[in-house]
Amino acid sequence: MLQTSPLLAVGTVDENGWPWASIWGGQPGFGKVIGPSVIGIKTMVDSFYDPVVEALLGPSRDGEVTREAPNERPWAGLAIDPARRTRVKLAGRMIGGALENIALSGDGGVEDKGVGQVQLTVKIEESLGNCPKYINKKEIVPKWPNPRIVSDSLPMPDRALDLLRKADMFFLSSSTDWAHMGLNHRGGPPGFVRVQSNEVENVSLVYPELSGNRLYQTLGNLQITPRAGLVFPDFDTGNALYLTGTTKILVGKDASSLLPHSNLLVKLRVERARFVQNGLPFRGGLGERSPYNPPVRFLASEKAITSTGFSIQQATYAILLSRELLTPTIARFRFRISDPKAVGSWKGGQYVTLGFEHELDQGYSHMREDDPKSLNDDYLRTFTISSEVAKSSKDTSITLALPADEFEITIRNVGVVTDYLFRYNIRAGLEVPLNGFGGEFIIEQAEDEIVSIVAGGIGITPLLAQLSSLDVARIRLFWSTNLRDIGLVRDTMRRCPELARSTKLFVSSTDDPSLKDEKIELNVLRPALQELKERRLMASDVKMEAGLSSRYYLCTSTTLRKSLLEWLVDKQVVYEGFDY
Repeated sequence: MLQTSPLLAVGTVDENGWPWASIWGGQPGFGKVIGPSVIGIKTMVDSFYDPVVEALLGPSRDGEVTREAPNERPWAGLAIDPARRTRVKLAGRMIGGALENIALSGDGGVEDKGVGQVQLTVKIEESLGNCPKYINKKEIVPKWPNPRIVSDSLPMPDRALDLLRKADMFFLSSSTDWAHMGLNHRGGPPGFVRVQSNEVENVSLVYPELSGNRLYQTLGNLQITPRAGLVFPDFDTGNALYLTGTTKILVGKDASSLLPHSNLLVKLRVERARFVQNGLPFRGGLGERSPYNPPVRFLASEKAITSTGFSIQQATYAILLSRELLTPTIARFRFRISDPKAVGSWKGGQYVTLGFEHELDQGYSHMREDDPKSLNDDYLRTFTISSEVAKSSKDTSITLALPADEFEITIRNVGVVTDYLFRYNIRAGLEVPLNGFGGEFIIEQAEDEIVSIVAGGIGITPLLAQLSSLDVARIRLFWSTNLRDIGLVRDTMRRCPELARSTKLFVSSTDDPSLKDEKIELNVLRPALQELKERRLMASDVKMEAGLSSRYYLCTSTTLRKSLLEWLVDKQVVYEGFDY
C-alpha cells in the first residue's frame, strides 16, 4: 500500500510537545519497504515552512544526516490513495533522515525557493488498514511547489477561512503521552469543519466524529493527551493550513448543543497556525464524493434548531392526523401537538423540528452499502410550516388557519423520512417527538407597501402561512415551478383565490408529451392568474417590477437564489435558506 499510494500524511511532535501534521508525495513510489518493519521515504517537500519537516530534521538543509536515539522521535503516517479510496495507518519511530535543498535557476542566478528533498528511515511498530468511508475521490498529480508564508499568527487570515469553508478532507495527528503517535484522515462534505471563533485570544474549530469502525484510536489518544495537529490541504492551489492546539471531546447533549445533529464531536482550540501558499507538491482533481458523507452540520450559533429550548426528553409529540396528496411527489400533512404549552407558540414563517429516530434508526453497523448516508443520520428533520395559527376559535373557518394545537407541513418526497411519511398507514397512528419551532422568515409589509416574493416550487409554503397578515393586492408573487407540480398550484389557488391576481407563474416542462393532463390543468388556471409564462423565470421578469417593489423575499433553490441576488443587487433582499 505504501509503495502504490501517491500521498503520505505524516505527523510528529515538536520540542515543546505539540503535535503537527503534514502531507507529502504527489505520485506513487516515494515510499518503499527497505527492510523488516523498516520503510524509506524520499520525496520533495516545502523546506521552509512545513512544521513536520522542521520538527523531524531541524533547520539544517544541507543534506546532513540526522540520527535519532532509539525510542526518541515518535512518527506516524497515513498512506492514502484518494482515487481508489484506500488507506493504511503506520506508526513507529524515525531512525534517521536528511533534508537537502534543491536550488533553482532564476533570473538572478541560483535561487533558494524553499523546495527540498527529504529522506527518512522509519521503523514501523504498528500498522492498520482502514475502510474507504468518508474519502472523497481525488486524482493526484505532482506539482512543483513554490512556498510562501501568508500567516503564522492568530487569528487566521481570510484565505485560511476560505480554505476551511471548502475543505472536504484533513489529516490529524495525535499521541499518547507524546510517546506513541497516531495519524488519520477525516472527511465529509465541504465545510464539515466549522469555525466557532476566530479572535486573537480564541481560535476554535469544531468537527463531528462520524460513525466509524469503533476502534476510537484517535479519540483514545485525545482523551489521554488532549492535543492534536491538523493539516488542511487545498487540492486546487497547493496551499496548506497547519494547526496545532488543545482538544476537547464532547458527547451526547454537550455535543448536540454546540453542533446540532451530532452525538460526538471534537473541539480544537488553536494555539499555533501557519497558512502557506503553494507549499504542497501535488494537486488533486475532484472525483466522486463519498456516499457516506452526511449533510453539513452547522453550529447552533449559525442556525438555531429551536426557538424554545425544548428537548425530546420532555416527550412532547406531533401526532399525525391526515395526509393529502397534491401531486405524486407533494403532499400536505396535518399534525396535532400533544402538549402545546411545553413547546410554546409558533408563527407563520417558522419551521418545525421533528424526530424520526425511533421509527427509522437501524442501529449500528460499520458499513452499509445499500444506504450509506443512513450511518450518520439522526433522522431529525425540519419542515417549513404551511398553515396559519387561528387568532381565535372563530378564525378556524379561514382556509389556512388551524387551532393553536395543530399545524400543517406541505412537503416533497425527497428522502428517507419524507418517503416514510408518504407511505405510512394513517389509520395505524403515528407520534413523533417534536423538538420545537424555529426560524424567522417573516414577510413584513408596511402600509401601502408593495413587496415582491419569489418562490421556487415548494418554496411557496412560508407565504401560505402568513397570508392573513398581508394585503394580497399589494403582493407581487413570482412563482417558478415545473408542470409536474401543477397540483400544488391548483390547490394553492383553490384555498387562496385572491392570490391568483397577484401571481406571475413560470412553468417549465410544458412541452413534455407525458404531461397532457397537467397541461389541461394549467390552461384551466390561466384565466385566473395575473400572468403565465411557459418558461423559466428570467432576470427581465423580476427587474420589470423593480420600480414598484421596495423589498424582495426569496424562497427558492440555491441555484435560483444565486441568480436572483445578482439580478437584484441594488434591492433589499431577504431570503430563506434550507441549510438546516
